[in-house]
Amino acid sequence: MTNDPVYLDHNATTPLLPEVVDAMLPYLREHFGNPSSGHVYGLRARSAVARAREQVAALLGCDADEVLFTSGGTEANNLAIRGVLEALGQKGHVVTTRIEHPATAAPCEWLEKQGHRVSRIGVDADGVALETEAREALGRDTTLVTVMHSNNETGVLQPIAALARMAHGVGALMHTDAAQSLGKVPVNVRELGVDLLSVAGHKLYAPKGAGALYVKRGTKLAPFALGASHERGMRPGTENVASLVGLGAACEAVGRDLDAAASRMKGLRDLLWEQLANNIPGLALNGHRELRLPNTLNVRFPGVSGPAVLDAAPGVAASTGSACHAGHETASAVILAMGVPASEALGSVRLTLGRTTTPEEVRHAAAALVQAWRSLTR
Repeated sequence: MTNDPVYLDHNATTPLLPEVVDAMLPYLREHFGNPSSGHVYGLRARSAVARAREQVAALLGCDADEVLFTSGGTEANNLAIRGVLEALGQKGHVVTTRIEHPATAAPCEWLEKQGHRVSRIGVDADGVALETEAREALGRDTTLVTVMHSNNETGVLQPIAALARMAHGVGALMHTDAAQSLGKVPVNVRELGVDLLSVAGHKLYAPKGAGALYVKRGTKLAPFALGASHERGMRPGTENVASLVGLGAACEAVGRDLDAAASRMKGLRDLLWEQLANNIPGLALNGHRELRLPNTLNVRFPGVSGPAVLDAAPGVAASTGSACHAGHETASAVILAMGVPASEALGSVRLTLGRTTTPEEVRHAAAALVQAWRSLTR
């Protein structure tokens, strides 16, 4: 029996699945070859990377040659966003939202400094991107639309297919960061109609330091790192073979029982909400009640700050979207964008469940959080 707190921070990172570890071990212990080498050691490694690429492609619903491996979601986002604009060879226009993860927001800010135009659309009270604002922002000069598939804080699913149709209607490309969605809900690039999609391995029970970018065949992209011809010249550097094998194994594993796992996590998430809401008057939900990830619960505790609640509940490992600098707390920009007053938004806490979360852990965490809130509001 462990004394560790209940882990409710799966949107931050996930543990490795046992089958992922098993798949990786031979490439840590025995098969050490460089995939670029022509001898048997290199061929074994190259074959393993090719197999992983097929496994990722199968989860995304694309062809293996449309998958580029990266070091994670952040690099995939940079390669997609900066790569499209760099390949354009002139100043372009990007449409994004006000609730993006820094891995998307920062590259967009960098593009602005390079002279490109960036439009940021808002969200409604449920945290869903406003299609009306997107339609108004789009023009014939728009090069790229980049909107996350689901929000990392609220879990709210975004209207990616509709936005992709709008983008293509003006001749623009569509990119989505699906880091939080993979392994929790179905994500098929053909059904979404996207041209680029980012994957982060450590969000779906694969190791940190491994990710991928789906690039629709024919999409023009320029690399921002230069070197040899790895990953079709788009991402130079010797492949992280063991971690990519792990990424492939994780994609295969989560795809095998996606619906059953999602249903189980949703049941536990709703149990957690019920246990909290029944004992904390005025507890509020951040985000759409239905259109969100099955594992994600973002709540506002009344009359207290989210960090204070977590500090008072050491038996729970979770996070807030707020920032704290030198004792001064700042509310989450995502929650503020939904129109929640700053004083209320400060009470937000993100509770995210995983495949291994148990009903006992949910009840224990709920009791600890209720007790923490009561102790702070006495």
